[in-house]
Amino acid sequence: MKTAIATALLVLALVTTGCLPLTPSSDRVQQRQQEILLQEGSAQVGMPNIAHFRERRLVRDILEMRDQDGLTTYTYIWSEFQAKLVKLCNSIGYGIPYATQFTNPEKQEWHTSGGWVNLPQADPNGLFSPASAEGTWIMCQDPNSDAIRPVYVEPRTVTSPFPLPIGAQ
Repeated sequence: MKTAIATALLVLALVTTGCLPLTPSSDRVQQRQQEILLQEGSAQVGMPNIAHFRERRLVRDILEMRDQDGLTTYTYIWSEFQAKLVKLCNSIGYGIPYATQFTNPEKQEWHTSGGWVNLPQADPNGLFSPASAEGTWIMCQDPNSDAIRPVYVEPRTVTSPFPLPIGAQ
């Protein structure tokens, strides 16, 4: 008898605190239906037979090449007016999208309602970077010295580890 009362009180407490909803939300119903559908698809189709992992090796090679010290590149901007590439600068490395963040953009904190919530987290400079942006940071060689300086570019860029012919399309 005591166990039944304790169980009833526990269920009542969970329902009143919102931890155990009496009726699932439409999102939860659809999420469960989608999971069932995906499980059936996985059971029928299975995983692809990947044997050589060529794309994975290529991505590894690209990451390692991008990490080389002193990687000389040449940065161009596509000119809509001239319908050709126009050289921006000699550069090092590849452009870094403006929205790239140094730290995780979110942090988890315990909310007083009794659950974990994701909150935005500032970058080390105290600013909150956007989730996406069109701009790119390019580390260009200053034409008046040997110094390398960051240049912010809004239009789309093409960065190459070798000079591209001026007027290339």
